[in-house]
Amino acid sequence: MSQAEKIAQALLDIHAISLRPNQPFTWTSGLKSPIYCDNRLTISHPEVRQLLIDGFLATIKDKCPDIEVVAGTATAGIPHAAFIAQALDLPMIYVRDKAKGHGKQNAIEGEFEKGAKVLMVEDLISTGGSVIHAAHQVQEAGGEIVAALAIFNYLLPASREAFAKEDFPLYTLSDFKTLIPIAAKEDPEVEAAQDVLEQWYQDPQAWTASHSD
Repeated sequence: MSQAEKIAQALLDIHAISLRPNQPFTWTSGLKSPIYCDNRLTISHPEVRQLLIDGFLATIKDKCPDIEVVAGTATAGIPHAAFIAQALDLPMIYVRDKAKGHGKQNAIEGEFEKGAKVLMVEDLISTGGSVIHAAHQVQEAGGEIVAALAIFNYLLPASREAFAKEDFPLYTLSDFKTLIPIAAKEDPEVEAAQDVLEQWYQDPQAWTASHSD
């Protein structure tokens, strides 16, 4: 198994990823989806946590070894940013989706020098909006975004379009296309519904419309 396949398998094993092609989930955005991913569960499983840390560190070594600061998106990216920062002995910050309404009203917690090379860490990429918004806040504060790094990517058209407009790359440890063949071997319902899953992947908005009451 490749590293991406091992991570996909691990996420399935701890039920961080659930697939229900015949009983779709509804995301907060309103999209209907045959898949739901809760990577917060990974922090409760040391062996999976270590697998992710190893994947993050290998990706950083290969793709962006010159990072100087690790930034987590609040809240799901924070623990993974902390694991990476500790392993690499680097400063860490985290970025809120909006500034606090009290105290110093910070959107960014922690500190870094202007011009520092920053790695953004997120747990999941759906549209990409949250990590891109956080990256823009770091850029406005004087940081240089080197890359964004996440555990899992749905590979939706919206995220591909969003990152195509940015001046930093996105790297993920595993993704939807890697996951489905693995899940299909374990679950007859998923195996029988691979065409349905592909339709959602190609056009989630149209898929949502066709599965709405």
